[in-house]
Amino acid sequence: MADSPQQGPASPDPHNAPPAEDDAHLEIDSDVGSDYQEDFASDTTSLNSMITSHRYENGRRYHAYKEGAYWGPNDEEQNEQLDIAHHIFTLLLDDKLVLAPIKRDIQRVLDVGTGTGIWAIDFADEYPSAEVIGTDLSPIQPSFVPPNLRFEIDDATDTWTYPPDHFDLVHVRALYGAVADWPAFYREALNALRPGAWIDQLEMSIQFRSDDGTVTEDHVLSEWSKTFIEAGDKFGKTFQIAEKAKGYMQDAGFVNVTEQRFKLPIGSWSRDKKLKKLGLWNQLHCERSISGWAMALLTRVMGWKYAEVEVFLAKMRSGLKDPNTHAYFYVAGVYAQKPAA
Repeated sequence: MADSPQQGPASPDPHNAPPAEDDAHLEIDSDVGSDYQEDFASDTTSLNSMITSHRYENGRRYHAYKEGAYWGPNDEEQNEQLDIAHHIFTLLLDDKLVLAPIKRDIQRVLDVGTGTGIWAIDFADEYPSAEVIGTDLSPIQPSFVPPNLRFEIDDATDTWTYPPDHFDLVHVRALYGAVADWPAFYREALNALRPGAWIDQLEMSIQFRSDDGTVTEDHVLSEWSKTFIEAGDKFGKTFQIAEKAKGYMQDAGFVNVTEQRFKLPIGSWSRDKKLKKLGLWNQLHCERSISGWAMALLTRVMGWKYAEVEVFLAKMRSGLKDPNTHAYFYVAGVYAQKPAA
């Protein structure tokens, strides 16, 4: 991380608390005509072009609308990984789409950072009473969707334009490294929710861990974690929201803030059948995703050369496949309620 002036001992960060739950060690297994209308049509065409165009860099495709605001690619390779992640999260939560205790007849739902839209599609199917909106910077969602779902191109870090007291649920998932001002984000969400309604967020920690000491300080997985925490700090968008979400929600004014933490292995080393299956999926997810995760951040933000990134990725792939490394990371599920009127 960038050096800062010494100002005495740092005080503890109340939003970066250690895991609250699931601390048990994991067992290992071996048209129209007027000038105005013409101008409007031209402006609209320009806007649509900006939204639907893309930027290509280092062999990957990125969003052009608000270019650079988000570090991840939006090409087919990475979108496939988003869908794999959705599968992992669904398995992890035992086929539940949210942790919050929402009602079956829920009416208005906002999915922030919808990505490929797969969660929003599944939710709209499962809750037909709901009017679901999915927002994202990239227009990568399918056009054939349930009738109670629509997608919008929007930047959730701008001031929200939804009416106050509108939604019954705001859903957030995997927005690590995407938001510069999380306290402002949560205040916007609080304002947009009806009294008594819920925010539900699921985030992955990027800190690789082990219970048996096989993820050492000098392990490539530890190097990866340190590098991306530093990159997030330089980029101005933290990668540690999994650790901070609960405290930020409390500070924003949410009540009944509940956090659940799940251990997600990398590889098939866990003796537990569910975790073994999750570990295999997660290893595939990580191996196929790391290039997209790393390339823009390490070249644009950290100043690495393309070849340096490729070397690092090769080391990471080896580290992810090492059967003697019993690595996992936390997935934090946090849900909270807007106070009743």
